[in-house]
Amino acid sequence: MVSICFYFQVHQPERLRRYSVFDIGKTTAYFDDRKNKEVIEKVAKKCYLPMNALLLKLITRHKGAFKVSFSISGTALDQFERWAPEVLESFKALARTGCVEFMAETYYHSLSFLYSKEEFDKQVEMHSAKIKQLFDQKPNVFRNTELIFNNELAKHIQDKGFSAVLCEGADHILGWRSPNFLYTSVTAPDIKLLLRTTN
Repeated sequence: MVSICFYFQVHQPERLRRYSVFDIGKTTAYFDDRKNKEVIEKVAKKCYLPMNALLLKLITRHKGAFKVSFSISGTALDQFERWAPEVLESFKALARTGCVEFMAETYYHSLSFLYSKEEFDKQVEMHSAKIKQLFDQKPNVFRNTELIFNNELAKHIQDKGFSAVLCEGADHILGWRSPNFLYTSVTAPDIKLLLRTTN
């Protein structure tokens, strides 16, 4: 029997407000809370709530044989807490089934690993703590922003205690190899590489 791993990515950036030169020194309110609230409420109604209800229905119907994983950025979680708590409740209901896993990522959906390992570690720790707080899960799979991966990241993530990394199944790197198999990194033989595929 073929195993298929479903993973869903959820991210909502903080939208910036119009900030003019005349605001410098007067305010540090950089974000457009009105627009953020409007977008979150819209996508909650059109996407997150119906999709989570469908997943819960399928998990129930298949008595736990149907499982999925989510990678939800910290900025999305923060905005759900502020403006769409019903979305968080729907994710919590999924978590209670035991059939939904929440992955770790950088809190702000950032590319921090490329610039500062200290900032990267801080964001991953913040995100893991948020997942534990909201869903009572300790993430053991990591997903980097845009599925960016290299052997240095694999070693770093392995040293942080993660067991697997989700990464891009890039044709130009894989060559003749299939993304439908588990791989490991030469720098981190204990960590599993789960490659994304659209096939």
